[in-house]
Amino acid sequence: MNPKIQRKIEQLENIERFPAEELFEFIQLNKEDELLDLGAGTGYISFAFANYVKRVVALDYDADILQYLEVKAKEKGITNIETTAANFKEMPLANERFEKAVASISLHEVQPLSSVLLEIHRVLKDKGIFVCIELEESTKPTGPRVSSKEMEKEIVKAGFSVINTIHLPTQVANQPVYIILAQKNK
Repeated sequence: MNPKIQRKIEQLENIERFPAEELFEFIQLNKEDELLDLGAGTGYISFAFANYVKRVVALDYDADILQYLEVKAKEKGITNIETTAANFKEMPLANERFEKAVASISLHEVQPLSSVLLEIHRVLKDKGIFVCIELEESTKPTGPRVSSKEMEKEIVKAGFSVINTIHLPTQVANQPVYIILAQKNK
């Protein structure tokens, strides 16, 4: 494997995170749901949710990382994860396909943010649930950040209703984390 890809995989696998299973507290899953894992990386969300839904579509711009995710899924005997390498702003996915979408610490990298939120809105079914997990803007950011207030505003502009915003007590890479739960408006 390419050493650069290997380093990226190691970094993604070893990043400090809160357990994906804690998201079950905020999102109800049904066995018939199709879930979009936006910015899937090595499968942190995909693997946690795969046993509870019909299908997970793991979307990431990095095809090499998704290839690693496919190998891991095969090793774990998980057959309902479908990978898609694509730009977040132009997802090659059908309109109104998903009941749920999760974006975990990936939207702060997309500019303009409005374009990816409109795409998430497009691929979610009416009343579909969107879960946004992001790093809060702080006085010592280690990269681009979007404040929870700004994210809420952009989510509403994209056609969602914000159900709840939760500021987690845990941190990721010494950065505060928030979760926004939103529902697609018609």
